[in-house]
Amino acid sequence: MGIKRNRIVVKVGTSTLTNEIGNSNIRRLEELVMELSDIQNMGNEIILVSSGAIAIGAQKMHLDGKPVELRMKQAAAAVGQCENMFLYDKFFGYYNKTVAQILLNEDDIRDEEKKENLVNTFETLLDQGIIPVVNENDSVSYNEIESDEKIFGDNDMLSAVVAVLCHADKLVILSDIDGFYDKDPRLSKNAKLISRIETIDESTYKLAGGAGSRRGTGGMRTKLQAADIATSQGIDVIVTNGSNTKALYDIVEGKKVGTLFVAHKA
Repeated sequence: MGIKRNRIVVKVGTSTLTNEIGNSNIRRLEELVMELSDIQNMGNEIILVSSGAIAIGAQKMHLDGKPVELRMKQAAAAVGQCENMFLYDKFFGYYNKTVAQILLNEDDIRDEEKKENLVNTFETLLDQGIIPVVNENDSVSYNEIESDEKIFGDNDMLSAVVAVLCHADKLVILSDIDGFYDKDPRLSKNAKLISRIETIDESTYKLAGGAGSRRGTGGMRTKLQAADIATSQGIDVIVTNGSNTKALYDIVEGKKVGTLFVAHKA
């Protein structure tokens, strides 16, 4: 069976990009880049939404743990984003791929003129075969780090917004968990993976837990909210474990991986 060519948004979280002591997980990052490059070579368009700037910046600044003060979070984000893009540019360059950095805040989405310019930028980059690497603009944005009213959430919501803006076919969220379970697998040995969810309703949200890993800030609830947004706009969403990036090939081929949130077709 031939591979269907798609526009795919891939969101990778802090827990996938960093190791247990907070440094960049070089091996996993290189594997991810190789597979995304190969998938693009198959004719697909790739947009990468990448977290990790604050965690990696804090480590590079030799901070004792994740920063608490807003100014230190923003400083760490600035340092970490530089490190992230250096690595992406280096690794994607091995496979003759060009990347572009796009940093967003809520004004870029809510202001119609800015949003139109943003969409045009994405389309131009993709037309040129360039892989956009997207993150929140944490170094200048108060809302996305501190506010309860933020429209993004550890880049899960950001990835859904980007997928909608770019009319993506699929959104893949790489997490530190295999997919969506009927109960928290970290607390219950009897938790069962739900491989397919047709409708997201209140009962689905009740199954979602709280915050995610200690290196990230997103939990299953933010992933569920992202899936809710994307599927309502006709985009399939797959949540799977980022420790097995080779699963991206199966996803592109339409095989069963993690949890599939089925798009609502118009």
